[in-house]
Amino acid sequence: MQLVVESINKSFGAKKVLNDINLTVKPSEIICVLGHSGCGKSTLLNLIAGFLKADSGVLQVDGVDITGPNKSRGVVFQDHALFPWYDVLTNIAFGLTVQGMPEKEAEVLAEQYLNMIGLKDYANHYPDELSGGMKQRVGIARALASGPEILLMDEPFGALDILTRDTMRKELLKICQELKPMVIFVTHSISEAIHLGDRVVVMKKGQIAKVYDVGIEHPRTYNHPRFSELMTEIEGLLMDEVDVSQVIRD
Repeated sequence: MQLVVESINKSFGAKKVLNDINLTVKPSEIICVLGHSGCGKSTLLNLIAGFLKADSGVLQVDGVDITGPNKSRGVVFQDHALFPWYDVLTNIAFGLTVQGMPEKEAEVLAEQYLNMIGLKDYANHYPDELSGGMKQRVGIARALASGPEILLMDEPFGALDILTRDTMRKELLKICQELKPMVIFVTHSISEAIHLGDRVVVMKKGQIAKVYDVGIEHPRTYNHPRFSELMTEIEGLLMDEVDVSQVIRD
């Protein structure tokens, strides 16, 4: 499984949002896309998801053009988007039943992913009974239940408090170690990108400014020399942005 993004351009009306984007992602690689609001990172994610179409360029998975959404590419948004009238188990199973899987079989599979995210005791709870972190776990489980080879995550932890966010990062890494999906993770947080990513793609003004190889074994800590070096380098790269305050250290 290889993702190829080649010479991608995208505009909305007269506004150029992406300009000549090139990126190749290897199987099981975690890529963190970092930049301030309006730099084009979420637009890139939506193109890969198949929700948008590029104006020009090539978007392919294993040589096959991306022409629309596909169950091989699961998406997790910042807003968990759970159905409030369904309990947790039904929320996770919903996509499977829509794809035609028998309800009982879908529930069995949903239970497996519920166990994986550590919420097996909450199967019959409703979203408004869960904390923000729990809701995001359910959103991740729902995306994983369809067996995607690529997991696309658009600032999924952005609305969480710092302690919950740290816990969710660790949970995500555990899931990635077990299931080994390719992950494209959009974030505003420099430290989050370095904590999670095999590579960090820094975007500025609709272009890829630089790609950093992180090169640190997990679990990663702030006091690792390479971590501090990357924090300083990326902050410096983003310092000339007008909205640099929207890109955070943590």
